[in-house]
Amino acid sequence: MYLNNRIMKNLILIRHAKSCWNVPLQDIDRPISNRGRKDAHLIASKIHKILPSSYIVWSSDSIRTKETVYIFSEYLLIPFETIHFSKDLYTFDLNELEEIIKKCENSYHNLILFGHNEAITKFVNKFGDLYIDNVPTSGVVAMQFNIEHWKDLSKGKTLTTLFPSQFKNE
Repeated sequence: MYLNNRIMKNLILIRHAKSCWNVPLQDIDRPISNRGRKDAHLIASKIHKILPSSYIVWSSDSIRTKETVYIFSEYLLIPFETIHFSKDLYTFDLNELEEIIKKCENSYHNLILFGHNEAITKFVNKFGDLYIDNVPTSGVVAMQFNIEHWKDLSKGKTLTTLFPSQFKNE
């Protein structure tokens, strides 16, 4: 996409599905719950409408995030081996998330990132133009930035949101 002879960067942030708290596990090892599985399938079935034609996918390496990515990859026919899992994306900190995104290679114009709150909500409120009180589990926020280089990340536009609550009455 081009605007004023500048290449746009598109970012789709997806919060992992609701996790299960029934078993005493370390936070990184918690799986998604039945409700989380249902919500992830719901949103994954809707997301294709907002996706660019090509993109890369990054994800936290937590169990609940990997399980969420598995569900989305089935709907989007993303080869699982092309997904980049990183322990660095197991972060709840806005500044860490921002620094990771700024390191994305400039040859990639479209990045889908699966991660965690509170980093995601704070990120969309810092860099988007729509205030969101809380990005819910399985929630998606699509953003666009008028920049050529990811390292120049600055205020962008919130294009759309897909939250499970938007589709519960279907």
